[in-house]
Amino acid sequence: MENTMGRLHLPAVDELSDDQRKIYDEVVSGPRGRLVGPLRAVIHSPELATRWSRLGEFLRYSTLLPAKLNELAIIVVGRHWNSQLEFYIHAEAAKVAGLGADCIEAIRLGKAPIFTGDEEREIYEYARLLVQAGNVPDGVHAAIVDRWGPRGAVELTGVIGYYTMVSMTLNAHGIPLPDGAAPPLPRLQDGPTCLPASGRPAEAANRG
Repeated sequence: MENTMGRLHLPAVDELSDDQRKIYDEVVSGPRGRLVGPLRAVIHSPELATRWSRLGEFLRYSTLLPAKLNELAIIVVGRHWNSQLEFYIHAEAAKVAGLGADCIEAIRLGKAPIFTGDEEREIYEYARLLVQAGNVPDGVHAAIVDRWGPRGAVELTGVIGYYTMVSMTLNAHGIPLPDGAAPPLPRLQDGPTCLPASGRPAEAANRG
């Protein structure tokens, strides 16, 4: 765990209290494998960090949604809140999970991604509308329930809410990118970035 400074002191392993070391050991022995991102700040509150870590572990690795769709929702949230580190980490995870590089790049640049499948388009629309408006239209909600059931809709909403909290924590405390990494997100507008509706393959062909 590097001791790169943001707005808060981010303690090195040998600076951790017994309670902090307990949560650190739990995190690094789990699927994350290391203490990164918001937990580097949240570890100042060991009780919060413990609960945060377990919730985040479930929402990233154990929801009903395939990893590709989970990561798509996360990068939409990261782009909306202009969270450089969140987008940096999860754009790579989305790519590894099988999300198209062109879709990731469109989201990074605040442009309309072109999805070939309805599953991706439905997740994108649900995520972008929920963070932008704080709600989703009935039809957008129904599309998720029809495909993934009530459990899927609840878990997707949880992912979006949790990674909003992550984004705000990273932004507020200035958690830095890894050494040498360039910020991936260009500044597109004042305040949060409002992503456009997704496109369809036929529209892309017409534009070409």
